[in-house]
Amino acid sequence: MRPEDIGRMSVSELREQFVEKCRALPADCEEVLRCDARAGARAVHEAVLRRRKDNRGEGQRLRNLLRYETPLWEKGLTCIAGVDEAGMAPLAGPVVAAAVILPREFRPRGIDDSKQVNAPERERLAVEIKRSATCWAVGITTIEEIDAINIYRAGLLAMQRAVEGLAIRPEHILIDARRLPELKIPQNGIVHGDALSLTIAAASIIAKTTRDAIMTECDRQHPGYGFARHKGYPTAQHFAAIEELGVCALHRRSFAPIRQALGLEPRQLNLFEVEDRSI
Repeated sequence: MRPEDIGRMSVSELREQFVEKCRALPADCEEVLRCDARAGARAVHEAVLRRRKDNRGEGQRLRNLLRYETPLWEKGLTCIAGVDEAGMAPLAGPVVAAAVILPREFRPRGIDDSKQVNAPERERLAVEIKRSATCWAVGITTIEEIDAINIYRAGLLAMQRAVEGLAIRPEHILIDARRLPELKIPQNGIVHGDALSLTIAAASIIAKTTRDAIMTECDRQHPGYGFARHKGYPTAQHFAAIEELGVCALHRRSFAPIRQALGLEPRQLNLFEVEDRSI
């Protein structure tokens, strides 16, 4: 596009090309648009400048999210798996974990800890991550396994299964806060890793969206509890449903509120059931 073309375009055409379609504004056209007598045209120029600033900020944020991956890449490692889980706190449903190996050039705009991203954006990112990943896998521990081995071990087991499900064996694992002792693979347990590592954040999004889909299906199988809305977490709506309908097959019998609803004594915790995040 030439500078003289800018003056011939209507404000609506300028807005469509450079704001809605995010077309790049050539440098030799920028001054023409900045000095345009039309207020709407100048507003388009200002919107382009804001988008550039936002893009620079997002680029810096994504570079910061690679603080753990970059040193490993520089050592020559290419298969770095991020691992995270979803569903440790709910009173019902399984624990779901995900493991993801991403290509080095992957920079998904807007990626973050799944808890910081709204549901539609999580779904969009999950599709993008799965499409672009070198490989990814999900691991699940069932309600029966949670009750048999305790929730902390169930989380580790789900993450172990996710890593073992990868089509490529990772050279290094980045994991949110914990370690997987059964896997003889070098690994870093990073406190708040889902907010500090792009690869762990990607795993957290796949784990969260997968579990949410499972709980939405559970809502159809067990209507009335509101699983599609609260996903099994201990909300006021969930407690009210338990009060009205009683405990269903999805509820974790080892969790204190469910045991109380069933009239059972609280379980005694042992040291292996207390999650250690002081890594």
